[in-house]
Amino acid sequence: MKKAFLQLHAAIFLAGFTGVLGKLISINESLLVWYRMFFSAIILFLISLFTNKIRRLEFLQSIQLIGIGAVVALHWVFFYGSIKYSNVSVGLVCLSAVGFFSAFLDPLFTKRRIDPVEVLLGIMVMLGIFLIFHFDRTYTTGILFGMVSSLLAALFPVLNKKLVGKYNAETITFYEIGGGWLLLNLFVPIYLWFIPTKDLVPGWTDFFWLMVLSLLCTVFAFNLSVRSLTRISPFTVNLSFNLEPVYGMLLAFILFKEHTLLGTSFYAGMGIIFSTVIFQSIRVYQKGKGLIKS
Repeated sequence: MKKAFLQLHAAIFLAGFTGVLGKLISINESLLVWYRMFFSAIILFLISLFTNKIRRLEFLQSIQLIGIGAVVALHWVFFYGSIKYSNVSVGLVCLSAVGFFSAFLDPLFTKRRIDPVEVLLGIMVMLGIFLIFHFDRTYTTGILFGMVSSLLAALFPVLNKKLVGKYNAETITFYEIGGGWLLLNLFVPIYLWFIPTKDLVPGWTDFFWLMVLSLLCTVFAFNLSVRSLTRISPFTVNLSFNLEPVYGMLLAFILFKEHTLLGTSFYAGMGIIFSTVIFQSIRVYQKGKGLIKS
């Protein structure tokens, strides 16, 4: 279990950079995700030539993974949209609502009873978000994008949980990233019709950051996250990812001076969110909740 937690928190640490990279990359959020998944799929394919770990799946199996990849792709589009319509801190903290959505989605898909403690923790997170956004109403669009992103993020581990025992992490990652990119080819033109942009091709600076985003924060982090699900429940994974804003905001404070825009209620809300992650981690270690019985 310790290895799974190390894998999970390594993935969370890498994920914390994605918000900053979303701010540094200037192209539209839908195109950003299109390029991110395109480069990631190529990297995964090249890696597979040397490792031979990606399995060829049957049609129905492929469709299942591609569908989950579409959820991931849409989550990223709304996540980067949240950042671009507000700022890095707001976009990242919106992800904290994942714990609330997961408290209901996980039991729904796994057919287990709703855990009152998980619901309480999710409500505490929502309270933290309320305190954070109470200080400024100018980020309404960014918050709405962020909440949609959070809902989709909660759905992803729940759907993936049933697959980690069937396929290895490399196969899951390749089909979901590649499948998500394929479906983005249908979604992006529609998105750009409503939210047009002039820049369709990234410049050299954007290209560099997209490669960092694709290799470290997508391929590597995605693989680690999938591997952690072999020992940890989706709710615990989702709640632990509430630490992502902590890492991301520290970078945003340093690079973009966003701390000058935030007040006391922001830090009070973050304190509540952070405490829920610590409490759930203690529950998992002490009571064994979230473990898969072999």
